[in-house]
Amino acid sequence: MWSMKMLGMDFYHLLAAFVFYSMLGWLVESIYMSFCNKKITNRGFAKSPFCPIYGFGAIIGYLVLSPLKGRFVLLYITGAVLATFFEYLVGRLMLKLFGELWWDYNDKPFNYKGVICLESTIAWGFYAVGIVTFLHDWVLIMIGRIHMNVGVWAIRVILFTVFIDYVIQLMRAFRVDVKGTKERLAEKYQSFKSRWY
Repeated sequence: MWSMKMLGMDFYHLLAAFVFYSMLGWLVESIYMSFCNKKITNRGFAKSPFCPIYGFGAIIGYLVLSPLKGRFVLLYITGAVLATFFEYLVGRLMLKLFGELWWDYNDKPFNYKGVICLESTIAWGFYAVGIVTFLHDWVLIMIGRIHMNVGVWAIRVILFTVFIDYVIQLMRAFRVDVKGTKERLAEKYQSFKSRWY
């Protein structure tokens, strides 16, 4: 499974890069927002240091934009436009699903309904150039230096932890009684355990 080819990369490198970009995106945005807010700010939806929008955005962006490598102006403009469009689509989807955004650009100049803004569009262009021109090749080299068994184990642990974290946060977002659910699961576990011991 891990060596299966997808989108020009084996599944292992694709998934490892997704995990890396999701965590790097969380880190960069949390540092930036902590600086802006003058206090430590977690910019993720959940508690874990993971923002999948950055993982998807970086991987999809690289795959779509890599033919423009070396053509900096075209790469910058295309990356800025596509990332802004992606951010807009994700924002609209979040508004539809949750009734709120996990970001707010209303205080930024040249914003559209607080979902997208010129400042972010300018930044997305630089990110596109950085990822396609420099970062992605380095990321693949670093992934290649880690023994695949260790990398697979790390990916599984990280994604399992993030999955549990997101399930809990989604239950809270949709107002599911998390504490009651935990108690019911604990009771079922004890009942199951008592039958076998």
